[in-house]
Amino acid sequence: MVKKDTVFFCQGCGHESVKWLGQCPACKEWNSFVEETVVKSKGGPVRGAPRGVADGNIPTALSEVAVGNEERVQTGMAEFDRVLGGGIVPGSLVLVGGDPGIGKSTLLLQLCGKLTDSVNNILYISGEESLRQIKIRADRLGQFPDSLKILCETNLSVIEAIIRKSSPDMVVIDSIQTMYCEEASSAPGSVSQVRESTALLLRLAKGLGITIFLVGHVTKEGTVAGPRVLEHIVDVVLYFEGDRHAAYRILRGVKNRFGSTNEIGVFEMRGVGLVEVPNPSEYMLSGKPEGASGSVVACLIEGTRPLLIEIQALVYQTNFGIPRRQAAGADLNRLNLLMAVLEKRVGMQMASSDAYVNLAGGLKINEPALDLGIVMALASSFKNSPVADRMAVFGEVGLSGEVRSVSMPSLRIKEAAKLGFTACILPEVCLAACRDEAKNIKGMQLIGVKSVQEAIALI
Repeated sequence: MVKKDTVFFCQGCGHESVKWLGQCPACKEWNSFVEETVVKSKGGPVRGAPRGVADGNIPTALSEVAVGNEERVQTGMAEFDRVLGGGIVPGSLVLVGGDPGIGKSTLLLQLCGKLTDSVNNILYISGEESLRQIKIRADRLGQFPDSLKILCETNLSVIEAIIRKSSPDMVVIDSIQTMYCEEASSAPGSVSQVRESTALLLRLAKGLGITIFLVGHVTKEGTVAGPRVLEHIVDVVLYFEGDRHAAYRILRGVKNRFGSTNEIGVFEMRGVGLVEVPNPSEYMLSGKPEGASGSVVACLIEGTRPLLIEIQALVYQTNFGIPRRQAAGADLNRLNLLMAVLEKRVGMQMASSDAYVNLAGGLKINEPALDLGIVMALASSFKNSPVADRMAVFGEVGLSGEVRSVSMPSLRIKEAAKLGFTACILPEVCLAACRDEAKNIKGMQLIGVKSVQEAIALI
């Protein structure tokens, strides 16, 4: 006997409730509950041993688990391999999210084309495009061998049967919000459908040892649409970021069970598709003005990769009663904190000035080493005195105005020297740690500072 019921699900975390609630008790989101119909089967008790015990699925000692020497599969895209932690782990479930039109389908279709050299059988399943539309994009991206098979289907029962019959090495699902399970009676894209569909694909990936890539749409807040449990189910969560009107794209790892979550991959969108950017620092600094006040180059670390970013600041007397503060790419609260440090510790009266800070290139960075660059850019614009063009800075600023140490200073200095910088302002505590390695870098002058006052005096 089948009984239909209605249950309310939280769109943020998937919390289930028998009645509508204004605030979710699990994730504290407001107005996030939606009503969905669920089907419950009523039957008698099941007699006998559970299926798992009958099949011999019993607890095993950790020392008895056999581990093979399985190597990661190289994708042929160095930037993609960097974010994944060295390549694709067989049997993993990877979620790729991003804004509409950012290039998620283009990225994964190019990935399929690169992988055909090392993977024999790849299945690309689309629930949003027809075969003809996929063919048009493929012709623009280049030639694809016959080992790449494409399918247009949204019923996961049919998809499961095809996967078990064809036994592909890798599967791409574009997108998870268009797939549906017949067991769940709600519409595709709903909380229960996304959760059940992802759970089914997880069982296929782990049971058959198939790598599955999922494309996920994002909400206006920038998170993957559907329940938050979706990100907990998968092994890897990647976000494809960037302004759709700009040329560059950034692939950022948010969750990775097989590697670091701090790595980023940089791509450039061209007419032939996405092209890797092996030296993003040079790309980000292109077009930097010379001799302009308020412009400072900071050296940051994303994962294990050093990046040189231009920080632009504009400070001028406000024409209104309340000054305006705005930050693009940096944390606005951090900007307000650093301006308070400049007023209290240095004596710069910025309370009646508008302040704008921008990270050139559109990157979003939250690393503490950005602090000293923002402080020097604000002071340079406030005094209308430019910073030397071939000078890079990095360091964390405390509330007492002290410049604190940051990680991997030697790697930052080498990246600055590689791009032709001749001087670097860094925390004095980092100076002793990297002095020996810096001796091998010719033409680089290292300037250690203890406080914000010392750094600003160098302008």
